[in-house]
Amino acid sequence: MRVTYRVVLYSLLAGCQWFASTAFAGDESLPPLKDGRAPANLEALWAGYDPRKEPLDTEVLMEWEEDGVILRVVRYRIGVFKGRKSMMAAIYGFPKGGGKIPGLVQIHGGGQYADFNAVLTNAKRGFATVSIAWAGRINAPGYRVNPAVVQLFWDGATQHPDYKLTTDWGALDAYHAPCRNPRNAFAHVSPHPWTLDPVDSPRNNPWFLCTLAARRALTFLEQQPEVDASKLGVYGHSMGGKITVLTTAVDSRVKASAPSCGGISDRPTSNPLYAATIADGVNLKHVSCPIIFLSPSNDFHGRIDDLQKAVDEIRSDDWRVICAPHHNHQDTAEYEVATQLWFDQYLKGEFKFPATPDSSLELKTGNGIPVFSITPDPSLPVLSVDIYYAHQAGKDGMENTIARFWHHAKAVKNGEAWTAKLPLARNDQPLWVYGNITYPLANPVTGAGYYYGTYTAEMFTLSSRMSSVTADQLQAAGVRETPTASPLIESFGEDWEKEWFSYKPNEWPRKTHKLHDPLWKAPTDAELALDVQSENANSLVIGIDKHAAQVDLTGGVEWQSLVLSASDFKDASGKPMSGWTDVKEFRLSASERLVAKIEGKDVVLVLGNAWKGPNPKFRNLRWGNFSFR
Repeated sequence: MRVTYRVVLYSLLAGCQWFASTAFAGDESLPPLKDGRAPANLEALWAGYDPRKEPLDTEVLMEWEEDGVILRVVRYRIGVFKGRKSMMAAIYGFPKGGGKIPGLVQIHGGGQYADFNAVLTNAKRGFATVSIAWAGRINAPGYRVNPAVVQLFWDGATQHPDYKLTTDWGALDAYHAPCRNPRNAFAHVSPHPWTLDPVDSPRNNPWFLCTLAARRALTFLEQQPEVDASKLGVYGHSMGGKITVLTTAVDSRVKASAPSCGGISDRPTSNPLYAATIADGVNLKHVSCPIIFLSPSNDFHGRIDDLQKAVDEIRSDDWRVICAPHHNHQDTAEYEVATQLWFDQYLKGEFKFPATPDSSLELKTGNGIPVFSITPDPSLPVLSVDIYYAHQAGKDGMENTIARFWHHAKAVKNGEAWTAKLPLARNDQPLWVYGNITYPLANPVTGAGYYYGTYTAEMFTLSSRMSSVTADQLQAAGVRETPTASPLIESFGEDWEKEWFSYKPNEWPRKTHKLHDPLWKAPTDAELALDVQSENANSLVIGIDKHAAQVDLTGGVEWQSLVLSASDFKDASGKPMSGWTDVKEFRLSASERLVAKIEGKDVVLVLGNAWKGPNPKFRNLRWGNFSFR
């Protein structure tokens, strides 16, 4: 009977799509502009709005049970705008038979979906979760809404076999990837047919609309019988990280917050109205609850330089930062798990985070080499202490941030503190440095990561604040240049992997930005050499940015020396690399898939194969001119 009811309910709702998308006889959710003037600051933007006032008009589109968890695809009312009702689609779930439990709002990033795996894994840990589909996309067993299905919904193609109900922004447009209106953009406040106000207004901005929808998601959680309304949290990744910060800033119901890769770097100054209402800086100044920022060191969207501003701007004294070295917009289990632990502490009282480690950077030393010191909180045993520093000129733009190379400095324990020397090849470039403390977990924690893959963490990493100094400060302190340039790029000795990275650390392929550092700039007419030992015959793929070379390995116990020129590396179209200038990312792997855009079409080149036998060994990645080639 339950299954029959679900099918009938969905059929009735699908046949009545007009109810949500045509004129609606109800009060507008937002007050009209006063004297035609838009809100000029954050307080005015939200003045008079009550996210609890309107009914939710909740619809259950599908329900199922999995591993002791009740899961539902639902829609709830966002509000009424320009006489039309807007409805948010979402996945909601909770452990079957549980009592009053904490509730979480999970917010997907650009191009992502509301996903059942986040809801399912959270429920297994004792949380109710609503994953909101602000862009319209949904991933659930038997209910998948991809961009093509979103288009069917826009077209009202109710007779199409793939048609499904999803988020309906009504007269407005806060969709993304794609937006319903191609000219829509998340940085605008200007009036358009699909916006609310006829003048420049922050209420025209999709970030504002998504934040309003997230606040309504908090109301949805409050009204669920299994949820403890006093224990609500919010988290999201990338664009979802920004929406997390905006929601945390203006809704006191949020008791803990965990944005990842977003919410710290959207700081445009060209539009004063946007800067005063929607930009990250103004919203961070209103954050007063416990908040943890997950910001990988090379992230393009939530940049580590801006993270330091963020922790100064927030009102809350209870914050932590998690900065995975070398990562860009992705993380691995020991970093991602911080979100779960944060909510365990502040919504369940079942964990206690160590304090942010004290740290200091000393520039005036006897030998002119800077020293960084870090003191871990001793409340938990320390597994490792790692110090990372970057020393490269260049504007803090997107590409430079992604390619920035972080040196690993070996830390030595000195009493309660750990110290590391930071030799600098030049003193005319800025310096950034921070430390990571890794602690064990008493019990493994399983969750869904940034992109919803299931992970299990047995440890977690906590970061210090980052210290940064200018070239002028280095020179004024007497920091001397310590020449360390060498044709040997990597010996693959002890701790070599600290300066390389992988998003699948249990597999052997690795990447690095070492070749982007001036220390390892290629000499004129250089060739690149590498020694490899592979027990079985295999193909090794060596990648540089958008180019790669496939090299056959004979197999056996002997080391095989590989020598490559720049022209050996080709892109997906077969075009060779012209030289070593401005190399950013270097990769070692068993296979690669390269893509190039040729005359508007994607051209794909697949190199390599599945690896056979034990993992390869490497030594002596180096530049040179090799006469035997």
